[in-house]
Amino acid sequence: MAADTEPTTAPTRVSDLLAAAVTALGGARRDGQVQMAQAVERSFSSGEHLAVQAGTGTGKSLAYLVPAISHAVESNHPVVVSTATIALQRQLVDRDLPRLADALAAELPRRPEFALLKGRGNYLCLNKIHGGAGRESYDGPQEELFDAVASTQLGRDVKRLNDWSSDTETGDRDELTPGVPDRSWSQVSVSARECIGATRCTYGTDCFAEKARAKAGTADVVVTNHALLAIDAIADVNVLPEHDMLVVDEAHELVDRVTSVATGELSATSLGIAHRRASRLVDPEVAQRLEAAIATFTSALHDEEPGRKDHLDEELTAYLVVLRDATDKVRSSIDTSPSDPKAASARNEAVTALSDVSDIATRVLSSYGPAIPDRTDVVWLDRDEIRGQVRVVLRVAPLSVAGLLRGRIFDQSTVILTSATLTVGGTFDAMARSWGLKFGDDDEGAKWRGLDVGSPFSHAESGILYVAAHLPPPGRDGVGSAEQLDEIAGLVTAAGGRTLGLFSSMRAAKATAEAMRGRLDTPVLCQGEDTTSALVRRFAEDDETSLFGTLSLWQGVDVPGPSLTLVLIDRIPFPRPDDPLVTARQRAIAAHGGNGFMAVAASHAALLLAQGAGRLLRSVDDRGVVAVLDSRMATARYAGYLRASLPPYWATTDGVRVRAALERLRDG
Repeated sequence: MAADTEPTTAPTRVSDLLAAAVTALGGARRDGQVQMAQAVERSFSSGEHLAVQAGTGTGKSLAYLVPAISHAVESNHPVVVSTATIALQRQLVDRDLPRLADALAAELPRRPEFALLKGRGNYLCLNKIHGGAGRESYDGPQEELFDAVASTQLGRDVKRLNDWSSDTETGDRDELTPGVPDRSWSQVSVSARECIGATRCTYGTDCFAEKARAKAGTADVVVTNHALLAIDAIADVNVLPEHDMLVVDEAHELVDRVTSVATGELSATSLGIAHRRASRLVDPEVAQRLEAAIATFTSALHDEEPGRKDHLDEELTAYLVVLRDATDKVRSSIDTSPSDPKAASARNEAVTALSDVSDIATRVLSSYGPAIPDRTDVVWLDRDEIRGQVRVVLRVAPLSVAGLLRGRIFDQSTVILTSATLTVGGTFDAMARSWGLKFGDDDEGAKWRGLDVGSPFSHAESGILYVAAHLPPPGRDGVGSAEQLDEIAGLVTAAGGRTLGLFSSMRAAKATAEAMRGRLDTPVLCQGEDTTSALVRRFAEDDETSLFGTLSLWQGVDVPGPSLTLVLIDRIPFPRPDDPLVTARQRAIAAHGGNGFMAVAASHAALLLAQGAGRLLRSVDDRGVVAVLDSRMATARYAGYLRASLPPYWATTDGVRVRAALERLRDG
């Protein structure tokens, strides 16, 4: 891997196209954008993977879309663009790509085409809507199924979705306003594995998902998401159009999204759905055997302590074997051959649910075969609390997805990975390791090049990084100390509101918001009091309002202007010390002579800190302060590593000077 920080200045075909696009869109030349576009063009030509860190304000979307469009149109081979968030997908498809297509049409052999592609479960299934699955697959109370005025929220949602199916042109869940809960949506959708196939389905020619795939199959640029990219890599069938060029935007999210897709879970809920779907299709005796196996297994789970399971006791092992065998017996008893779409759909859904249970049980049992240092999967028990109810879940996840990414993505396509935050501790090394790219003496990793094109912002002149070194280290309970609350009140008062508070837990965010409402004269909003988008809108519209929240605000807020002058970070965002996957990954690295804490926990914290600090400057005119209220940022041995991951703000531990600067911004 070569680290490239020198600008490429020689004019290229993509330089001319980018200049034409920028002119047509009313923008101005940005050196970092030009440098990135040229690097992307070079990688498309050479086949060398490229990681690009492009700071806020660079215009990275245009920097990869222009060479992607050029390559796709001139080669007649599509380029896939994968993003982590719906917001960026919508920005690309609804705004950036249509404008670029208009701007570049005269410069290219033909007008470029583009499409948005999501997983099948994001689209209405007409076969299911019109009774194809019927009573056999309905997961709610049966009396609701055909009740015109259903008495429960689930029934009302299903009726509304049935009505909407006659009006929508796309069947895309994201176009339904207001939305519905996952449970309601599941009544009218199927996964790719549950689908009986267009050729067997009565509604195959009108299928929303098939229409979306057909459009994507003829597009030059196909926009998708990391989850579908992961499914395409893991599944035996191709979900995405055949491609040899891939752009991964928001690439810092890739590993977590792929890990999530590759994680299996067994719970009373998932087991209950599998049983309900199957019990209508097999002999009662076979169904009762599965019901008994589920009851015994879930009862045993409730008696287990949460946390990582390095060893599986004989009792739970036996229950898992019985569950797997009972599931396999029921699955083999279901006839999947009927040509009637109504019967085929219900049977396909049942077989898929049963296969998932059997496969996950087998995977859990198999994970304990190798000795701990050689294991590739991690098993743990969670107790999730949802609306006051405790849900016990047994989960199994890959220790690393580097091998999967290497074999199924990097070995198959030329990949451009980009984000505003990719360097951790000042280098690309941590991200490269997690992606499966060539790292150090690793002979197996794919070759790649790293490029940091910087940012058009003058961070040291526009922003201050303030570390409150005088505060006591944060406690374990996650709630701020009296000294920290005093510090927050002083800073927010000096800023005149205008504060985005980023907290390590929802408990801390709520407690601090409540405390500040009793001490400040300016309004304080807290995540959870309304939808996140509505809260961010209210925050942006009123200069004196502050907004406190947790993880989604660390990465999802874009509020330029005076409404955001102060970013508060309550503590270094290390992962939970008892997180099963994090601790297993740390242990694996330590077993091979590495520093597990620095490679996993510190890298995680550095990336989130960079994301949070990046909320401050969103336009060239922005000014303000990032205040980290965790003294370890100044005193701990890893402090320099964390600071090296942040934008180069002017740094200080002098609270008096910081409050004076905030007051000047407030009054100016």
